[in-house]
Amino acid sequence: MSDVPNHLQYTAEHEWIDGAEPATVGITKNAADALGDIVYLELPTVGSEIAAGAVVGEVESTKSVSELFSPVSGTVVEVNQDAVDEPSVVNADPYGAGWLFKVDVTSTGALLSPEEYAATITD
Repeated sequence: MSDVPNHLQYTAEHEWIDGAEPATVGITKNAADALGDIVYLELPTVGSEIAAGAVVGEVESTKSVSELFSPVSGTVVEVNQDAVDEPSVVNADPYGAGWLFKVDVTSTGALLSPEEYAATITD
């Protein structure tokens, strides 16, 4: 479970969220590795209202385009402009500098524990 930090929660669609306020959202190392070289990010705009489970953006790689789902409902308060400008940071550091956006959470969607998420990627 070394690629699944135990201080985060996860979605079945391979997003992660921390417990801070505002909460930080990103994609997992497993997702970044599966996508390959990420070349473009479309993220929600600051001030937008997002809903848990809804598509809020896209992650484009040299292999494919994947939808980005929100793990929570709330208001987007910050977008990682460094990642937008240099998307490869998501591949290099998905749980650190490669975070995607921050949200003031009003409710959460279906979240997985680190153990539950790890089981979905090892089966």
